[in-house]
Amino acid sequence: MDCSNIHKTYAFMKNHKLVKAKDIKEKPVSFDMKGLDQCDEHQEVLKFFCEDENQPCCSTCAIVDHQKCNSVVEIQTIAERSASTSSKLKASLQDIREKAETVVKYTKSSKEQLDQDVKEVSLKIRRMRDNVMKMFDDLERSVAKDAESFKTETLDKLTKKHSDNEKHIADATKSLETIDNIHQHGTPSQQFIMEQRMKKQVSELSSNVEKECQRLETVTVSFDFDETLKLPPLSISDYIPWQLTLKYSLPEAVKTITPVDPIVKLTKITSIDLKQTADDVGEPLYSGLDFLPDGRLVAVDNKNKKCLIYNEKLEKVGSFQLSYNPFGVVAVSEEEVAITCGGRYKIDFLRVSKSNEITLIRTCKVTTKYDSICLKDKRNFVVGTVDDTRHVRIVSQSGEEKDFSINFPSKKYPINNSASTYIRNSDKVVLTDRDEDTVLIYDIKSNTRVVVKDDQIKNPRGVAVGLSDCILVCIKETDSIVQISPTGRVLSSYKLDMDFPYTVCITKDKSIIAVTNTVIGKRKLQLFKVTY
Repeated sequence: MDCSNIHKTYAFMKNHKLVKAKDIKEKPVSFDMKGLDQCDEHQEVLKFFCEDENQPCCSTCAIVDHQKCNSVVEIQTIAERSASTSSKLKASLQDIREKAETVVKYTKSSKEQLDQDVKEVSLKIRRMRDNVMKMFDDLERSVAKDAESFKTETLDKLTKKHSDNEKHIADATKSLETIDNIHQHGTPSQQFIMEQRMKKQVSELSSNVEKECQRLETVTVSFDFDETLKLPPLSISDYIPWQLTLKYSLPEAVKTITPVDPIVKLTKITSIDLKQTADDVGEPLYSGLDFLPDGRLVAVDNKNKKCLIYNEKLEKVGSFQLSYNPFGVVAVSEEEVAITCGGRYKIDFLRVSKSNEITLIRTCKVTTKYDSICLKDKRNFVVGTVDDTRHVRIVSQSGEEKDFSINFPSKKYPINNSASTYIRNSDKVVLTDRDEDTVLIYDIKSNTRVVVKDDQIKNPRGVAVGLSDCILVCIKETDSIVQISPTGRVLSSYKLDMDFPYTVCITKDKSIIAVTNTVIGKRKLQLFKVTY
């Protein structure tokens, strides 16, 4: 009270605004980010966030690397108005820690059970020795030796699994502590930066623990023998026929927590028949589809040499006549698409305005014929080749070509015999092989591949990356869309009401897919809502 009276007494204090102390919000204390708020490339403070690329950037990055992006905002602004995702990160890390703890628990239990089983073998042999003296002494040494050999081999694997998952627990715990500290003491901007920087780390950690959970096994050793004894002089194995068995099994308790990939559900939104119009030379054949960021659908008509635009109701709102038969199309930005020519050595770039006017911007000359095309990152495409042993290549937006570090089989795909796409989060290339009825998943980092063969995969066509990086494949033989996990597990199959599905694409937010087909006289274009 005395303090407030003083402000009334002195003239220079009369304009001071007085508020109740309890109403004052504590100012966030600056938190030491230990370099997390610094740009890796320019060592500048991260002040901006590119909503197009979904990544924080410094002033230099914003000017140099994101000048073509449509939405680059100050982190301080978006951090204040965006809901924090720290709770999601914490939930993921807690889930990772719990699963890793489960692996540690069961590897520990398996080690104990292994010791117990090996001891039981000896006890069983000792009971037998009461009736058959020296013979069972020899038997014990022989069987115990093999059991110890099993134990030694298996313990090495279990010890490594145990150690790896203790590290996962430590990493998850450390990350949780960092999140809590920043959440309690950091500014909103620091919280936002930390969350963005840790997403990839959490994703990799989650993937590692998921794999460990899927490979979780209990190891047991059992001893069995034929009680009908044979007479000497024979070897110990002839005296008592026996078998030492090493068995791997999944504990019932663990089966309930073993992670499964989410199953995608498709609900049809709308469908149109593709009919020949007055200015068409034949029935439309859409060889390439992709969505613009605003939800408009771009289609290329291989038969009639056109690029077309559809709205969310599948109403045609734009059209552009090409001089060649286009094959693949990909949205490069809000108002730009790239088109491959299949049989020609070029990639065309077209501008698609908000008012649906289409104009040719430029043409990039290339040295290889390409059909399917998708974005690898903000500067490069992943393209499928035609009649080339390098089945998939990288092409920059300026036309520079280079190869993946992949050992492709020595074969060539004619046009229309394969389609490709790219899983950005895990750096994997996906390729369909119509002749072999297979889907190939290449891991770029390890230069390994998974060959997916299944009764549900017969004559695979177009391919796209959906929710949780699942792979959506058009299957001609069964008129369906098959969902495959990034690791190669066939998850589900959705029957379509169209014959010979050919091309599929998905919106940027992974909520809607478009599918078209090739059967003459029954060609359709359909939209589906994607849910779990």
